[in-house]
Amino acid sequence: MLFIPLPFVVALLLVVMFIVFFRSGDDVRTNRAFLALIALCAVQSVLVGLRWGYGVNAVRYVLPVLAACLPPLVYIAFRGLMRVGADSRRAMLASLVFSPLSIVVLELALPVVIDLALILIFVSHAAALLLLGRKGPDGLDEAQFASVASAHRALIIAAMALCVSALFDLLVFLDFEWAHGENVAALVSNANLFGLLLIGLMAAMAGKSKAPQTAAEPAEELPPPSEPSEQDRDIVASLDQLMTTQALYRDENLNLTRLARHLGLPSRQISGAINRSLGINVSQYVNQLRIREACRLLEETEQSVTAIMFSSGFQTKSNFNREFRRVTGMSPVDWRERQVWKLVSPNKTATRQMPDDRLKMVGK
Repeated sequence: MLFIPLPFVVALLLVVMFIVFFRSGDDVRTNRAFLALIALCAVQSVLVGLRWGYGVNAVRYVLPVLAACLPPLVYIAFRGLMRVGADSRRAMLASLVFSPLSIVVLELALPVVIDLALILIFVSHAAALLLLGRKGPDGLDEAQFASVASAHRALIIAAMALCVSALFDLLVFLDFEWAHGENVAALVSNANLFGLLLIGLMAAMAGKSKAPQTAAEPAEELPPPSEPSEQDRDIVASLDQLMTTQALYRDENLNLTRLARHLGLPSRQISGAINRSLGINVSQYVNQLRIREACRLLEETEQSVTAIMFSSGFQTKSNFNREFRRVTGMSPVDWRERQVWKLVSPNKTATRQMPDDRLKMVGK
């Protein structure tokens, strides 16, 4: 009977994921870091299968080197969802070179500490990822508003997956120290693959959220006051007018950087103004406008829910349904059945009757 190691099955799933992602019609240049990450996970999974499934010892020198490439590539991929300056880009590329190079040096000079070095690389990059995500979805200003929340969750989960991989590296190290490596095959070929598959899944999820590339604007640090200022209210008013006249929220590739370019303001200034004035982040603001448009189409037209989803700027049913329930407290089908278009009319005050007053901001 043919024996197929579990790592080969995981590699096959990752290859399928890579092909689907590559052929999805997205800009390959935009998502190449995520594509490279999925490909690296697949290659590493194959080598794990060869090493611990078929006893091919020659790959044991390659596995740690590839493993050292994984954390910096994860960081580079998710950092790409934010604006990156030339200096930061050079630093990330240097990290991508330095991590595997340091493992090569250790293989030649001090192989006994390779596992500890890998643990340090994984944990340090996991901490760096968590620092990236500390600002919430608005920090991912290159991600599409429709899926920025999913991208932020993927970032957090990817950081956790790196920590899980570091934990198993520690267990491998301890097993060699205490049990002479008796349980290494089971630890590496099964448990560590969970991290590879999870990182691949998160890469596919987050990679879909990045909008096609546009010219970047210089970053500007603005220490925000705790209370909304008159300038904040003016920014929100200008943004409301822009959304009303140009219906930018219908653009499925809209992100914070593009929005900032339309207003001619730094992205941090816009996100700070919305947060202080309305108590929500930019993606929630835009998605509420999209939901208002969806509510109008549900009441005024006979279009299908799927057609309305695309017309209002959403790309996936899961995001559309989740945001619709968050804003209105019900499903799109339930909304259509209620026949309450007047509740979301910009010229009516009846929006206060909505559950939890959730449409108050977009129904003004």
